[in-house]
Amino acid sequence: MDSSREKLEKAKTEAANANEKLEQAKEDYLADMENYKKESKAKISANDQSIKEFKARIAKSKKETKAEYDEKVMALEQKNTDMQRKMDEYKLEGKERWDSFKAEFNRDLDELGKAIKDLGKDNI
Repeated sequence: MDSSREKLEKAKTEAANANEKLEQAKEDYLADMENYKKESKAKISANDQSIKEFKARIAKSKKETKAEYDEKVMALEQKNTDMQRKMDEYKLEGKERWDSFKAEFNRDLDELGKAIKDLGKDNI
């Protein structure tokens, strides 16, 4: 009878430990998501600022140049807005989906940042 009681206690302890680990994993996932959202928001804000500065430079440029760059800037601005919306609309869907979303979002955000920097290198 002692062995049954011991087995029951051991099972309860293991279940409690598993629940603690699960809870910790959930907290880590939520913290990672929150931190990443803050980092992404900062990058998106920096992109927005770069776009505003570029628009100011375009406003002072020649008409021929202005039309060409206005179109490029509008496309980048829309992409930046879309990135913000994509992040804002992300819902909790589990760690695996989060990791996949984050990898894709990182790639897209890096590409957008590079496109903005490349456009800023042009002499206007």
